[in-house]
Amino acid sequence: MKKISILGSTGSVGTQSLDVVRNLKKFEVVALSAGKNINLLESQIREFNPKFVCISSKNDAEFLSEKFRNVIFFHGIEGLQKIAKIDESEIVLNAVAGFTGIYASVSAIEAGKSLVLANKESIVAGAHFLMNLAKEKKCRILPIDSEHSAIWQCIDGKEKFLRRIILTASGGPFFGLGRENLKNVTKEQVIKHPTWKMGAKISVDSATMMNKGLEIIEAAHLFGVPASSIDVLIHPQSIVHSMVEFIDGNIISQMSVPDMKFPIQYALTYPERFNYSNGFLDLSHVCNLSFYNPSNETNRILNLCRESSKDNSLSCALNAINEVAVGAFLNKKISFLDIENIIFQGIDKFNPLKISSLSDIIECDRIARELANNLVILRM
Repeated sequence: MKKISILGSTGSVGTQSLDVVRNLKKFEVVALSAGKNINLLESQIREFNPKFVCISSKNDAEFLSEKFRNVIFFHGIEGLQKIAKIDESEIVLNAVAGFTGIYASVSAIEAGKSLVLANKESIVAGAHFLMNLAKEKKCRILPIDSEHSAIWQCIDGKEKFLRRIILTASGGPFFGLGRENLKNVTKEQVIKHPTWKMGAKISVDSATMMNKGLEIIEAAHLFGVPASSIDVLIHPQSIVHSMVEFIDGNIISQMSVPDMKFPIQYALTYPERFNYSNGFLDLSHVCNLSFYNPSNETNRILNLCRESSKDNSLSCALNAINEVAVGAFLNKKISFLDIENIIFQGIDKFNPLKISSLSDIIECDRIARELANNLVILRM
């Protein structure tokens, strides 16, 4: 059995990853990490019996250590870095939410682990630094975002013939609505995604289309293509997860029902494939597969992300500013449309930095967050 660490185990992707592991019965879970959901983490420890566990709070770590005397506990960012590189684990699945995930990604790469990655912020913020480190350490990054898994499967070793990548997007809960209809939308309306079961932050990103912009940056670095060669189509049914077009005009797509367990299982079992017990796509029941170009307003966000992909510090700042703005919206401090305004104003005010280390990335993130927080205060 392969030994695996699942980081961010209590989040949406983390719990679904444990579902895959539970079904396949081919992995031993040696480590888990979580943020604040101590009750769910406790039940996961009882079921999977990991040797190592990390949780954000020191108090929570001490509380759990009294219950599980045979488990070694870590806490905080330092603990996350340690658990990502433990010798006992062969595979690190990083489903940690937000910028914090980059600490785990860097540690796993430095330790030569196989990195199964759901934390897109690692690549958006780390960009050239992270990909160069992975190349140096001969570490392959296996994506489990549905779009990047689709691209990976479609390219299938034919990178030299690639003309462009076509990312698909559901359009989120407000597809087709004009901006005048979005002035007073509520948090509850925004996070109610029409086709995917996701966490609150990524649901907001889907509604603003920033999620797709960040995926452009991620795809550019993962597959070594310029962001200008990555297009986006709105596909409300979320059946076609992405497409690639080759220089001979042929387009290949990857389709499945909108279920994150498909890309998770593919990454964990690559290059083999195993039976998926939760159902298959029946195309006879799919009435329509439709595709639309993004609106002019949406293209503003996508083009900003394409430009930011050219400079590591800009993409890092973009991620930080977006995280702050989304957090402020979820805490009901700003309106939905304020998120986009803060993103554009923040990037306009940000002065690019030279990135050559993880500490440079951390400093860049800090500066951008401070800038974004000031912009949030102006709108409160």
